[in-house]
Amino acid sequence: MVLAHPAAAQVDIAPRSDALTFARTGTPGAYALMLVSAYENGIVSGIAISDADDPITLYAKQGYEALASLDGPAVQVAVEDLTLPVDLTASHIAVGTNFPAHAEEATVEDGPFLFAKEVTPTAFNAPIPAGDGLLDFEVELCFVALDDFDVTQPPARAGLILCNDVTDRARLMRHLNPSDVTSGDGFTTGKSAPGYLPVGNLFVIPNDLRSFAADIDLRLFRGDELVQSAKQSLAIWDFDEILRQSAARAETRWAYNGGEVGLPITNGVVPARTGVLAGTPDGTIFKGIDRMAIVLGVADWVLGGWSKPVTHWVVERHIARAHDQGLYLQPGETVTITTDLLGELTNTVSE
Repeated sequence: MVLAHPAAAQVDIAPRSDALTFARTGTPGAYALMLVSAYENGIVSGIAISDADDPITLYAKQGYEALASLDGPAVQVAVEDLTLPVDLTASHIAVGTNFPAHAEEATVEDGPFLFAKEVTPTAFNAPIPAGDGLLDFEVELCFVALDDFDVTQPPARAGLILCNDVTDRARLMRHLNPSDVTSGDGFTTGKSAPGYLPVGNLFVIPNDLRSFAADIDLRLFRGDELVQSAKQSLAIWDFDEILRQSAARAETRWAYNGGEVGLPITNGVVPARTGVLAGTPDGTIFKGIDRMAIVLGVADWVLGGWSKPVTHWVVERHIARAHDQGLYLQPGETVTITTDLLGELTNTVSE
């Protein structure tokens, strides 16, 4: 499907009885926080906040009810002047193949599954570095811990933010376990690099987290083409189930960057500001291993490549063919994620 460019002329903002919506301008140490009431024609309007420069800090001080009735000086800022709306950690809980149609297109059975994503979030308009890999996109809803909580006792409230779970499919395929994809092996390596987690320009704290999140309509455009679209309610694991599964895998470790990394859970506690990436719908560039790559890879092995497993040759053939065909994101391309209630991201792929 081809649509007009989706850089939002208008994003619906939830009434405060349903959710608190925050945005920020400025730089670390000099942020200006606002409680958003409208988002249209390139302008975000709301109330200026003087009590804190971070929405989680503000929420901890005042609570939902006080913020829902807050009054203050009106302020308007240009969307282009927005920055990261909240401070997050660099260690996140992430879910693979949590949407049935994505599991089918990726030819992954026995999911969903968990892995750790290790990357500092970047702004909604930050560039995504292409490097020499196979760069792929994944629109996701990210739940954010508002305070430290016991992983076995899901909190009543959490924050929400849009994100792009950027992936280098070449690095991922070279490090995964082909006989057990849902072990999560290789996913941290393929998804954890600088610039691989741009997040949306709004941070939202719903009054009723579960119903609000389920109704979110995720959409991602490659250029002007809508390539991913699904409601969060289609996910197999909801927020509570993701946390139950995380508790069960709290001691699991994955190889990463010469060492090991686990989910950000310490003594059963998920730290405040941890992101929980809840999976992506179908429509990613990766659609499973190229059939011709399988044929050619097996031939490479048969014709003398016995020193390495046949899966090595298949993966390398897939990567080479994908590079030749230019299937994955290229420098200069733009990826846009937009949805009502949660704002947008527009990221250009850099060299």
